[in-house]
Amino acid sequence: MIETERLILRPWRDTDRAPYAAMMADPEVGYWLGATLSREESDAQIDRFMAANADREPGFLAMERRGDGAFLGAACLRPVPGGHPMVGTVEVGWRMARNAWGSGYATEAARILLAEGFSRLDLGEIVSFTAVSNLRSRAVMERLGFARSPDRDFDHPALAPDHPLRAHVVYVLGRSDWAGGDAKPA
Repeated sequence: MIETERLILRPWRDTDRAPYAAMMADPEVGYWLGATLSREESDAQIDRFMAANADREPGFLAMERRGDGAFLGAACLRPVPGGHPMVGTVEVGWRMARNAWGSGYATEAARILLAEGFSRLDLGEIVSFTAVSNLRSRAVMERLGFARSPDRDFDHPALAPDHPLRAHVVYVLGRSDWAGGDAKPA
């Protein structure tokens, strides 16, 4: 478990299944993730998160608000899986319930995961990526001090060639940049 001023990032619980399913069924959330998910699909995704987290840390963690325990979404610090264009890198990422958008939670969660990655796990660099048109996530990456790495941009293999989110941009943050205090406040 990892705590910040407003958040708890923790392993998944069975009680997370219903709010995660509701989040993943929301058309606005699903749009940015490539598709909405059924309850069965979101449960299977949580099962994969739980299995992967048993093998490495931190992985995909459930995100809850400290003040009231409300489920807000998920954040990850994980090796990018095989078959993905960014395999061999470690990604920081987030997916948030719509009612949590615009509150700085993604920035706060990513900031603490970056500290984990650079300090405790001694990583040299961490990447983050999103669809070209996802300006909100790109703004989070820039607030955190990430720099665009256009030579690493890719077409997401899980999305159809004509999908509007297929083209992805890659941002990179090196440990020396993180330690140098380039991250901007939320």
